[in-house]
Amino acid sequence: MDTNVLVFSFGLLLLALFGWYFFTDSDRIKRILGSALAVLLVAFCLQVVNPPNDVRDSDGHLIKAGKIQRGLDLKGGTSFLIRLIAEPNELGEVREITPTMVDQAIEVIRKRVDALGTSEPVLAPSGSDRILVQIPGLDPQKLNETREQLKKVAKLEFRLVHPMSEMLVPAIEAGTEVPPIGYSIQPMDTERGGKPVTTKLLLKNKPDLLGARVTSAGAYFDVQGWGVGLEFDAQGADEFQRLTKEVAQQRSAMAIVLDGKIQSAPGVDHDKYAEGIFGGRAQISGGNMTEKEARNLASALENPLAVPVAIEEERSASASLGDDAINSGIKAGLVGVALTFICVLLYYRFAGLIANLALAINVILLFGAMAAFNVVLTLPGIAGIILTVGMAVDANVLIYERLREELATGKSLKASLSAAFDKAFSAIFDSNITTLITAVILFWQATGPIKGFAVTLTMGIIASMFAALVVTRNLFDWAVTLGWIKTISMTNLINATNFDFISKRKPAITFSILVMIGSLALFAIRGEKNFGVDFKGGDRLVLEAGGPRPTDNEVRMALAQIKITDTVVQTEKSAAKEFLTVRSPADTSTAISEHLQKTFPDAKFTEQGVEKVGKLVGDELARKSLIALGLGIIGIFIYVTIQFEMSFAIGAIVALLHDVIITIGIFALAGREMSLIIVGAILTIAGYSINDTIVVFDRIREGIKAGRSGSVAEIMNRSINETLSRTILTGGTTLLTTLGLYLLGGPVLNDFAFTIIIGVLVGTYSSIYIAAPIVLWWSGKGGHKLRTEIKKSELPKPATA
Repeated sequence: MDTNVLVFSFGLLLLALFGWYFFTDSDRIKRILGSALAVLLVAFCLQVVNPPNDVRDSDGHLIKAGKIQRGLDLKGGTSFLIRLIAEPNELGEVREITPTMVDQAIEVIRKRVDALGTSEPVLAPSGSDRILVQIPGLDPQKLNETREQLKKVAKLEFRLVHPMSEMLVPAIEAGTEVPPIGYSIQPMDTERGGKPVTTKLLLKNKPDLLGARVTSAGAYFDVQGWGVGLEFDAQGADEFQRLTKEVAQQRSAMAIVLDGKIQSAPGVDHDKYAEGIFGGRAQISGGNMTEKEARNLASALENPLAVPVAIEEERSASASLGDDAINSGIKAGLVGVALTFICVLLYYRFAGLIANLALAINVILLFGAMAAFNVVLTLPGIAGIILTVGMAVDANVLIYERLREELATGKSLKASLSAAFDKAFSAIFDSNITTLITAVILFWQATGPIKGFAVTLTMGIIASMFAALVVTRNLFDWAVTLGWIKTISMTNLINATNFDFISKRKPAITFSILVMIGSLALFAIRGEKNFGVDFKGGDRLVLEAGGPRPTDNEVRMALAQIKITDTVVQTEKSAAKEFLTVRSPADTSTAISEHLQKTFPDAKFTEQGVEKVGKLVGDELARKSLIALGLGIIGIFIYVTIQFEMSFAIGAIVALLHDVIITIGIFALAGREMSLIIVGAILTIAGYSINDTIVVFDRIREGIKAGRSGSVAEIMNRSINETLSRTILTGGTTLLTTLGLYLLGGPVLNDFAFTIIIGVLVGTYSSIYIAAPIVLWWSGKGGHKLRTEIKKSELPKPATA
């Protein structure tokens, strides 16, 4: 049976089981269905992810390709972001950049890249006028050649083929004839019967018609087979008529030449077009042309690269740097995950064992989804996975802390478990959905590696919800039903508290306002120093020394000799290696690299990575980052208003902005530079901040709806105290996983982890001291009463006629 049919049938089966699971009221059927879903999904994911990495024989030959695709930052290679520029061509005409032109330009560039002998290049459109070119394993020696080939403007020409070409070519090659003046022998590569064939033509050196005169070209299929139709402008129509007349009368051919290579050499029917082809329209057909040949020829005739081309961004990483990055990332991830598993197990004991099993299934589902949807794993993607593991524990913490409360009331274990899952559901659902909003918006607005981060974070959120709400619940149900557990004991390091947090709201908010003002002022004072090459453009060069390495100051002095100023020179360490990094103005990395290798020969410097980012790309990144944050805030505001009440939405947004602004301020205070991955980290903090805040809000809403005694401020205070243990435990586990990234993840992940650590600490503070007080303050504005508003939202809506 077809694999696609099997996958489709399997998907329908899963969908049916999910529907049955959520609609059945039978506990026994829920256990069976939940277990079936978990087993089927895990088996499917293990199948699609096997093998995760490439399998090679002892000679290094590929036996089976790995299912987890690695990005260039993990396997080495170079990526270029190319922009087609709408500027006047050689005839002074401006061609509008269209999607069709971009698609055709991709094919022209693909041929150029293939001609360089590279393997498995990836080319894709990026936006309306850009093309992303990724070349794995590009030899550094070929970097300049590749760069020039990509920037080269394509030249399309029509040239006359000598009428005696077929007879003269062999004679000229044999030395019995000399080429006629103005002609030379050129090869034409074609296919016949699926095999490559090379034909040599005696071609006129000077073009008879320029390709810029072609206004459109396209492949077509009719009763005679595949062909290509083309049109010329008014002047081109006249020139084409004269050329085709000459070809028809000489019974010769005209060669279509792109980038100096003959694409085709059609003739002209003498009986039909003895005076040439009028009207500026023509068809090239016959000769058993295949669809591929027709489309390639049409693409060549459109000449999409006749417009100027600019390389706006270039990023390269050696295989050595890629291996080091993935080793650092994996080591950091394993350490963080191991610490999390141990802490959960020690704190929650048997319940912790179940949580760890659910967490393991969560990771399997995440990698299976990545393999199934061909998600490319990047360094930021590894960060997303590790962060997902840390945040996934939160759902189990919410359930277990609820379970502790239910057991304390004297309920049976089974009744306590049922109540714990039911009461924790709204907090788990709302907090994950708000985080999902930021992840989806990040995916929508982001490009490159950050898009991979957003995908892994999104998949991780979905997997963690399934693991917590289905897997964990079913494991507990089976354990209780089969009599494996009669009671549950858990460590309780954080006993019930009764701190008066709300009474401290004025000094806390005043302190936060001062810190926020200081953060914004510090960020403004540092100015451009806040931003790396991703934002302000420029070059970033990564060198590795094979011998004694000069100090950073000696490198600065050496660069001063060639008058390259405004550079940042620093040493960056990964788990196993040490690199010299130089950030400099645009188009200076090559000169820097050559000068340092010449000045410090004993250091034996080798280039391990180069990044070249244009100012336009940096400006666009800054704009998109602000748009992503703005859209995230709007999305969260709408969702929280619908699910809770507007006062809660105001409190959530204020807490979010508080966390983001202070995190950026501390990041600036530490002298670090904003980069592409830090944008992802800041938006993740926004998601984490909302996640943390929603849990507290959920408990406040629950207390008000239940009609608890006391004022709203007192209910808020009790709610913050009731969720305090969860807030500290979730923050602690997230910090544990992130700590591995900070200590062992290398320079890129170190910045990411530093941002997350600060964000988690600030977010924990704002959940306790900022969010609820803002809700209380806003709910009193304009005579609103929070208790009344929440009660009103629970009333059934009046029927409409």
